[in-house]
Amino acid sequence: MSRIPSSVPPQANLPQGAPLSVRAMKAPSVLCLEDLNEQQRQVVMAADGPLLVLAGAGTGKTRTLTARMAHLLQSGRVRPYGILAATFTNKAAREMKARVGQMLGQGADGLPWLGTFHTICARLLRRHAELVGLKANFTILDNDDQIRLLKQVIAAANIDEKRWPARLLAYHIDRWKNRALPPARVPAAEAADFAERGAQLYEHYQSRLRDLNAADFGDLLLHVIGIFQNTPDILARYQRWFRYVLVDEYQDTNIAQYLWLRLLVQEHRNICCVGDDDQSIYSWRGAEVGNILRFERDFPGAQVVRLEQNYRSGAQILAAASGVIAHNKARLGKTLWTRAQEGEKLRLIGLWDSEEEARWVGEDIEALQRGTRGLPPFDLNAVAILVRASHQMRSFEERFVKIGLPYRVIGGPRFYERLEIRDALAYFRLVVSPADGLAFERILNTPRRGLGAVSLQKIQRTARDGGVSMPEAARRLLRDGGIRGKGGRELSLLLDNLQRWRETMLRSAKAELPDDVAPDSDIAADTAAATRAATALPGRQEEGTPPHVALAHMILEESGYTTMWQNDKTPAAAGRLENLKELVKSLEGFANLQGFLEHVSLIMDNDAAEADAKVSLMTLHAAKGLEFPVVFLPGWEEDLFPSGRTLEESGEAGLEEERRLAYVGLTRAERICTVSFAANRLVYGKWQAQLPSRFVDELPEASVEVLTAPGIYGGGYGAATGDFGQTMQARMQQASTYNSPGWKRLQDRGRVPPPASGASGGAIAAMGDMGATDPPIAVGARVFHRKFGYGKVHAIENDRLQIAFDKAGVKHVMAGYVALADRP
Repeated sequence: MSRIPSSVPPQANLPQGAPLSVRAMKAPSVLCLEDLNEQQRQVVMAADGPLLVLAGAGTGKTRTLTARMAHLLQSGRVRPYGILAATFTNKAAREMKARVGQMLGQGADGLPWLGTFHTICARLLRRHAELVGLKANFTILDNDDQIRLLKQVIAAANIDEKRWPARLLAYHIDRWKNRALPPARVPAAEAADFAERGAQLYEHYQSRLRDLNAADFGDLLLHVIGIFQNTPDILARYQRWFRYVLVDEYQDTNIAQYLWLRLLVQEHRNICCVGDDDQSIYSWRGAEVGNILRFERDFPGAQVVRLEQNYRSGAQILAAASGVIAHNKARLGKTLWTRAQEGEKLRLIGLWDSEEEARWVGEDIEALQRGTRGLPPFDLNAVAILVRASHQMRSFEERFVKIGLPYRVIGGPRFYERLEIRDALAYFRLVVSPADGLAFERILNTPRRGLGAVSLQKIQRTARDGGVSMPEAARRLLRDGGIRGKGGRELSLLLDNLQRWRETMLRSAKAELPDDVAPDSDIAADTAAATRAATALPGRQEEGTPPHVALAHMILEESGYTTMWQNDKTPAAAGRLENLKELVKSLEGFANLQGFLEHVSLIMDNDAAEADAKVSLMTLHAAKGLEFPVVFLPGWEEDLFPSGRTLEESGEAGLEEERRLAYVGLTRAERICTVSFAANRLVYGKWQAQLPSRFVDELPEASVEVLTAPGIYGGGYGAATGDFGQTMQARMQQASTYNSPGWKRLQDRGRVPPPASGASGGAIAAMGDMGATDPPIAVGARVFHRKFGYGKVHAIENDRLQIAFDKAGVKHVMAGYVALADRP
């Protein structure tokens, strides 16, 4: 007689009064609750209503979040398409799908609405694109195409792009979209940003996007929010549809993402947000830490669960990280702990210069690899060097090349950003979306067709005057004799090819479902495109080649693009051809060209793993979410970390974010963590004298092992006077005995506040509060900044000024760092 395994718990998680058929079918798997601690189980089993999970670094938040999703499905409280789960990276989404599938004993596609914010909103927008003046096959612009379009907008407005660069306008527009502000709602105080015409140019840019049937990344959320706000019936439909909303990394959400979530859950309030306020480090790209700090105020009666048991780092490393982050005031508070052994103390060393720092790190890595540090040998893949600024990498790269130490730079050139890949994608985009003018511009003379700048200007002018797409404008010019000769013949051939390729694509997709299928229709509609049969394509192709893959081959060959690189004799040509082959091969994993193009637009990364063991070298921002047995944190020096620019522009808020970044760096380490600083550093070709970071003195002494041998660092500021507990004020008073750029910078800054209350004796206080000017600065005043020069004050918010500088563009700086100008 078979027996039910004793490990299967009672069916307590089934709804009360569930029928026998449900109880018989839904015997819960132990995988959902297996190996969870008490707090994690509390999250998984929590009832309906708002739930905030404060998950510290290394506390198993991903497992907890996926277990909650699996439990919701197992208990019968919701069907798979009734869960909306938003993440920030495709990698996180894939991992969550796989984990939920493993827990439920099914494939990884059981949650159709689990994905990134942009992926989910792109899908929603395609269903309702006509409500915002777009078609369902709109193109999603990447950053490169956005800049090119903004340059056109700036040129049409007769603005000097050299003085007012497109990237600055892109920054302003992105900032407005992150706050869910369409052109009409840009605050009056900001409307004049960028050459006194920021909001006007923003409106022109949005109009051009509609003409091109395109949207940028910010539009994906902005348009969906607008649809929800303006069409209550559509919003109500999705509120009924998505019964449970879960959010990963909630501390990284911006205002637009926050508003989108609030709209979706305002009826049922079943929202579960997982995040860590101590790891909010992306304010520079719109993240608003206030979203998580005010969660309980936004959702009265919310349940808050803290995950504090760390499964990653040793106790000493956790103590060091907790000691630093405790100096922040704007935090909800939690204390990480671990059942693991205390482990190695955090190692601290001061060195003479950045070259010696790189040399010491290289030697220490080799010693750890050989196992000569009294520890088992470490593989190079286990080692990471995390820097605050990318210029720090130069000394490490030079040193590692010299000693033959293999390394990889994380965040270098990516596959889909290569020139040949961008060109090929532009061809594909034009086939899918014939009105894509930016793609048309890119391939118009690639390969060369005798069409130069004059022809391009004619096409642009005709498109603008006639209100038509660029390909249609080109046809009109050819019809009227506006482009003749070889260029005309080649342009005509290109247009005919584009039309033929598009017709071929449409013939192969006759069974395509309409993009406006309602979400409450048969759930199989979302995956039907991947399984339907397609008619065979004409031309050369291998037996069984998917139609869209054969079409991609055809486009690259018949356009002459492949031939162009075959005839190229430069050393890079062979690699470019291999990349094109890899690109076409990658299409096999998608149902059609449009699905592939959307995938590329939303991901733009190359996840290929490298087989060889290498040290990882990356910035602290890029390291978030990763973990390594051995971590080196070089460059803990004032002005570098915390960043002097961040302190100037954001004051105390900037300092707290820099401290959170230090916390993130420390908690990446599992077994060994080393912090280093240098007395001198080569920055952009110039040697600068450095001061140790205030974060060094915030490390708890009991958890730190100082490796610096006597005299190596030159005695330091404390050794020279016998006072090791000096404040920054006291150090500045002694600075007259020094003649270095580092000390001079401190003297130039003037008054420095005393240490914050509660800080340790060696803690260095914030340097952003420099006092007020006399007389006070008003809107419209001319001011001078040591770095940015002369400018005019546009807006004032507390002690933060928005200034349009004559040569540096618009900046936000603290009032204490500018003075009233001595000339108009």
